[in-house]
Amino acid sequence: MTGCDHCVVRNRAICSTLDAAELAALNQISHHRELKAGQTLAWEGDESFQVANVIEGVLKLSASLSDGREQIVGVAYPSDFVGRPYGSQNRQTITAITDVRLCAFRRVDFERFSADHPDLEHKILQRTLTELDRARQWMLLLGRKSAREKLASFLLEMSERLADSGCQSRALPADQFGLPFGRQQIADILGLTIETVSRQLTELKRSGFIELPDNRTVIIKDRKRLEQMTDQPGSAREGKRH
Repeated sequence: MTGCDHCVVRNRAICSTLDAAELAALNQISHHRELKAGQTLAWEGDESFQVANVIEGVLKLSASLSDGREQIVGVAYPSDFVGRPYGSQNRQTITAITDVRLCAFRRVDFERFSADHPDLEHKILQRTLTELDRARQWMLLLGRKSAREKLASFLLEMSERLADSGCQSRALPADQFGLPFGRQQIADILGLTIETVSRQLTELKRSGFIELPDNRTVIIKDRKRLEQMTDQPGSAREGKRH
């Protein structure tokens, strides 16, 4: 039995294309790493020496502005791949929002392994294109949507990305889930103030879209109306996640 045999994201991660022998070989060059909330995995501008599959927890990808402010440009969830293979420099700072467990690889070792396994390289390409799609959606969300639309889009994304798929490659969106971060972090991610986030959550609850049993738990009561608000029909969203 290898570490991959017990991996809870094995069927969703980029290594899902590998057979048992290939997984055993990949396991030989991997190591597990844990980060506490607030710890940084990689710094923007530093040499890229490590890549990793996210096993548990959530990380933020951020870039620095010229005046020192931080802009969050993405969020990584379990089964996501972080780091920059085939590149010598990190383009973003990667920081744990929650406690995180990673299956990590030295970048050069991973590049050497993937060069010998075309299916893995193909999976990396698929993930790259998916991330490009997400980046374009992120630009739309931050640049064109209202505060309420931003928050609704964020909650729908959470319901998909935090769904427990178990042994399946993809799970149905969860109608109830726990947010891995607080309202200030949500505000930072969406480019809003914490007051705006709190006010919009209250309005979504009052309008019957969601329930909020406590500060972290969200129950989606009317997914269809929430999707209509964000102009993201369910049929168009299916198949985009992995």
